[in-house]
Amino acid sequence: MAAMRFGSVLAVVLAFAAVPRPAAAVEVLTGTLKRVAERGEIVLGYRESSVPFSFVEGKHRDGSPRAIGYAIDLCGEIADDIQAAIGRKVTVRYAPVTAETRIPALTSGKIDLECGSTTANAERRRSVAFSPVDYISATQLLVKKESGIASYRDLAGKTVVVTAGTTNEKAVRDLLAKLKIQAQVVTAPDHAASYAMVKAGQADAFATDDVLLYGLIATDGQDGANYTVLPDKLSYEPYGIMFRKDDPELAGIVAQTFTRLAESRELRWTYERWFLKRLPNGERLDIPMSNDLRTSFQLMGLDAQE
Repeated sequence: MAAMRFGSVLAVVLAFAAVPRPAAAVEVLTGTLKRVAERGEIVLGYRESSVPFSFVEGKHRDGSPRAIGYAIDLCGEIADDIQAAIGRKVTVRYAPVTAETRIPALTSGKIDLECGSTTANAERRRSVAFSPVDYISATQLLVKKESGIASYRDLAGKTVVVTAGTTNEKAVRDLLAKLKIQAQVVTAPDHAASYAMVKAGQADAFATDDVLLYGLIATDGQDGANYTVLPDKLSYEPYGIMFRKDDPELAGIVAQTFTRLAESRELRWTYERWFLKRLPNGERLDIPMSNDLRTSFQLMGLDAQE
């Protein structure tokens, strides 16, 4: 399995290495860059409760939600490089999306980049494109510590909630069907709502990517101590920034941004800011970088001498 994961990461990195980088001065703009230049703004889609990738923390002076997180920082860097490519500053606007609306919002032009916790899989690549891998996660289960559920094998007769529009739903349904475990699978509109169902006793377990579960626990204050994430890994989930397909100019800029951040070590520092240091609420996730992700970053230029 480790070899397969490394192979997947290597393939993604090499594929992006082959994408031509945009010239410093772009005479004829196409695709997303042309749209951004014509509108005078770039729109970043954010998630409201995908801690620490993309979530809301407070408000701006105008009262609009303040989106922050690891993926938001990476999208900000891409936005800077887009502005450099078109030769002028534009407005950077943030628009909320959910797991269900993120792909339609991107393909319809409502947003230009999706800055969240989105798995880059083959099915999605048929309609959208992804940056190099920025995180590697796995589907796991969150339960109340007192639930008596120690494994997915204990889910018979239980209710499992998943967030609508995520890859986790298929992972859970496939596993239950394979093992012939009779459990009910229900959906909620976002991660916060899914977590709330477990808290309210409306669901016995919440299945989503492990890092998101840890983020929900870490931002739930003292109540978070009542929940645990089970060790079983039900799927492999490589994340990436999502953008429109068949847009080579934008693809080149995205690849260039990740290479720049890797070579300067800022990619590693950005990771550490959100996964190792304190979050705005004072809590820490304390999730070290995985070996697979470290290798991916190294191949893009990070810590090449180590």
